[in-house]
Amino acid sequence: MLIIFTVQHYDASVSLQELSMVTVADQEEERRSSHLIYKMEVVSLPAVSRVAICGGTHGNEMTGVFLVKELQKRKRKEEGAEAPDILPVISNPRAVQRCQRYIETDLNRCFTTATLSVPVSDGTPYEIQRAQELNVFLGPKGSVKSVDLVCDLHNTTANMGLCLISYSECDWISLHICRHLQKEMPSVPVRYIHYDVPLSEAYSLESVGKHGFAMEVGPQPHGVVRADVWGTMTEGVRLVLDWIKRFNSGVQFDDKVMEIYTLVKTIDYPRDPETQMITATIHPQLQDHDFCLLHQGDPLFLTFSGNTEYYRGEEPLYPFFVNESAYYEKGIAFLLARKKKVNIPSVRVMTRESV
Repeated sequence: MLIIFTVQHYDASVSLQELSMVTVADQEEERRSSHLIYKMEVVSLPAVSRVAICGGTHGNEMTGVFLVKELQKRKRKEEGAEAPDILPVISNPRAVQRCQRYIETDLNRCFTTATLSVPVSDGTPYEIQRAQELNVFLGPKGSVKSVDLVCDLHNTTANMGLCLISYSECDWISLHICRHLQKEMPSVPVRYIHYDVPLSEAYSLESVGKHGFAMEVGPQPHGVVRADVWGTMTEGVRLVLDWIKRFNSGVQFDDKVMEIYTLVKTIDYPRDPETQMITATIHPQLQDHDFCLLHQGDPLFLTFSGNTEYYRGEEPLYPFFVNESAYYEKGIAFLLARKKKVNIPSVRVMTRESV
């Protein structure tokens, strides 16, 4: 349930007595002249009571694995009525045990409505079975019973800093959390990536919650833990929970204008038409330059024979997941996004008075 409140702000030079005499017609006239009155929407949302912190969705992305294991050692419920119930989840325990991305198929591609509805048999891939188990535990997806927020922890070999990846550009909870991280972690580049996909086709774990995002932190090689990446992710999770506690306690978060990156397309490596083997690597001028704007004519690839291939797109776009090692098998050298600004309304927790 979503309730919109209208808050009117008046010029300080106008007295309360004068304001009390303003009629509806006068207000409409003032709106047209736009000198005394403007509108700001305040969105009232339910408390975020249950939060799933998931790691090991990819079994070799180790920071999230160890962070969740640390959370499992602590109390599930922190002190204070405003603190959410935290559900720490190792998403793919078999893959974690083997320290590999997955056992049979990528778990983080198994959460579409269609895949979650597949009848399970002895021959069903393990990750599809596990996705359905997680959907029962944390969902069901798209229902009122699902957890309030899923934060799925990931590592990337790409130089992406900290990114929150979501299927919505109007999930005000996730967007305000991202803004909180940007404010409190000034030394770390924090970005919000939007995959414009309908909920039924959203394929990753965070789509099971009412709100959700993947927290992607890199660069870090798969199968290892770097201290700097560990510090960034643990601080990111701490700040996520900090924002939720403050929101649940009644703090109102003001409206913001934020930049987000919306996925436009993926780019594959150049390949041999007969063998389908790659024939180039990421150009040195692009390597480690995630989110640096690409213009027509900028170098993309350096072929193994020494030639340079250039960006031919007419629209300047932003590359990310550049040379991600796990994406070689998916035929992805990098992804391209369009940056835009979105207006985020003020939010506060829903109370009995606001229902």
